Amino acid sequence: MASETKYYPPLSFHFRVVISDLGGEDMDSRFQSVGGLSVEMETETRKEGGENRFEYTLPVRSKYPTLTLKRGLVVSSALLQWCSDTFSALNANVDASNKNKPLIQPKDLMVSLLNEQHEPLMSWNIVQAWPRKWSMADLNAEQSAIAIESIELQYQYFTLQT
Repeated sequence: MASETKYYPPLSFHFRVVISDLGGEDMDSRFQSVGGLSVEMETETRKEGGENRFEYTLPVRSKYPTLTLKRGLVVSSALLQWCSDTFSALNANVDASNKNKPLIQPKDLMVSLLNEQHEPLMSWNIVQAWPRKWSMADLNAEQSAIAIESIELQYQYFTLQT
């Protein structure tokens, strides 16, 4: 009998997030969870004259949800500063000196699922992400829990690299 190599699916807890142009701080690459790595095809239906048994369903475009990053609150980080700058720039009056600077400065991200040697097994290259929402978990004096911040990023699309 030939020996069979058993395949074990990778574990989802060993991953890394790298955000381009963010200073490369180690704290901005460690997250509790990453959610929203999915793509869905939007469709539209068409009816054909004389055919009453069914409708044609045609693909239109790909749709990507928001990417949600969760981690323990980091009081001083480049990621938090990027989010703060984005939200405050949209809410503040833009003065004449910053007319040429865009209000939202998108960044690319790389989310990598890692193997036992900390090498990427699979990576998702997220293109043109920008902060859509920042939130803090509820503060509760009756629980001894880590303060968790959530960051939702809107992005154009992602590519998968293996």
